[in-house]
Amino acid sequence: MRNVGTVVWGIRIPIIKIKKRDDLENIVVDAIISAGKSNNISLNNKDIIGVTESLLARAQGNFVSLDVVGKDINNKYGDEVGIVFPMLSRNRFSLILKGVSRGVKKLYVQLSYPYDEVGNPIANIDKIYEKGINPYSDEFTEEEFRKIFNSEERKNPFTGVDILEYYKNISDNIEIFFSNKPASILRYTKNILVSDVHSRFRTKKIIKNAGAEKIYSLDEIMNESIDGSGYNKEYGLLGSNCSTDEILKLFPRDGQIFVNNVQNIILEKTGKKPEVLIFGDSAFKDPMVGIWELADPVVSPAFTDGLTGRPHELKLKYLADSSNLSETELVEKIKLKNITQEESLGTTPRKITDLVGSLCDLASGSGDKGTPVVLVQGYFDNYAND
Repeated sequence: MRNVGTVVWGIRIPIIKIKKRDDLENIVVDAIISAGKSNNISLNNKDIIGVTESLLARAQGNFVSLDVVGKDINNKYGDEVGIVFPMLSRNRFSLILKGVSRGVKKLYVQLSYPYDEVGNPIANIDKIYEKGINPYSDEFTEEEFRKIFNSEERKNPFTGVDILEYYKNISDNIEIFFSNKPASILRYTKNILVSDVHSRFRTKKIIKNAGAEKIYSLDEIMNESIDGSGYNKEYGLLGSNCSTDEILKLFPRDGQIFVNNVQNIILEKTGKKPEVLIFGDSAFKDPMVGIWELADPVVSPAFTDGLTGRPHELKLKYLADSSNLSETELVEKIKLKNITQEESLGTTPRKITDLVGSLCDLASGSGDKGTPVVLVQGYFDNYAND
């Protein structure tokens, strides 16, 4: 029996500048092979190679200017639009808001409170209850909200930023109000941009049934190129974030082609067939700050076939605690798959790509580690196939 299970390697590659013709597939493959030689890493079938979505998007040159975002908004809505449930994030939404504001004369913004869908706060939740407010029913104009929550109570406890003030100062054509009821926006306008990420389908359905006339969600903005700009056919502005003060980096395109090509190149050069995925945000909730890290629409927008589905895992600690078998007998029982239904309850049924993508994101980091490529070995190993 091997004494080592899953091992994760962060792989460094050269800094990829903003170009459209970087041969990223071969850069990734060469980095994996070079790291293997210099660190005595032997590649195996079913190893997993993860590549950050940002790396691929940058190599593709998949960027869009805020003026082009404004043009797409004006083409779809005309001079007026209402935004519903945007993310409370400088990196994730402030540039989208700025771009949208350039496309219209009047922009209404409906903010959820005391936090957005992933847990970013806009008000101190303890004060909500102290002040006798019911977030499920109470609605406020910006002026009313400011009277109820002073600037200190509106500051993010971790960044110190008052996101209400930050968003309001983006443009002078923005009117903000607060409500957790999706259809409240229709009191201001019938032209709606649904801006939540994971709950967008439900929000869109509610508002459409309530009488919206023009309704799109963020995945339908910049879902095709305008004047040669970047775009994403499937996700639009979802998964975008700040590149510069005037440029948004979009989620990468053609990810399936990329991961298949990396897999094939590795197979040709080494004789080994790894699995490959593009990964973005981790799918976990920070226990300290209460924020769900997954601001991207999915953890992995593209992956090879071997990463499809959910892991079939046994609750090993349950088997160990509930059985009178010796260790040797227990291992043999697992290998023979002589497991009852009760013993096969397993772990939380999450997708393999969510689990592996989160693992890659944690290993890669988002700062200056310089490891946007991750090699995972032994992920599919267990007692049954060891």
